[in-house]
Amino acid sequence: MTSGRWLVPLPDGAEPPYEVFVNGVPQEEGRDYRLADHALAFYRPLAKEGRLGFLRWLSIFLGLVGTYRQNDSVDVQYTLAGSRRLASGLDIVPPPGESD
Repeated sequence: MTSGRWLVPLPDGAEPPYEVFVNGVPQEEGRDYRLADHALAFYRPLAKEGRLGFLRWLSIFLGLVGTYRQNDSVDVQYTLAGSRRLASGLDIVPPPGESD
């Protein structure tokens, strides 16, 4: 078990109220995440699979490996200049020493 926190920076100018979703599931402030500066702090592991390298792509193409890696999507509905906005697939910053 890790004691770090995974940060999801909020879009520039984003203001509350926030509605937060991880993989389409609504999240509750205080239970699932906390606000930390201008970011959401999660204490459970989140990961975003980056681009596939050539060897991994080739392995998948040849049927040597599956694609079952964790790939979380964090979406936030927020207010900007009085109107509601939605940001999808926000960046996930793992704690130091953890890989994403």
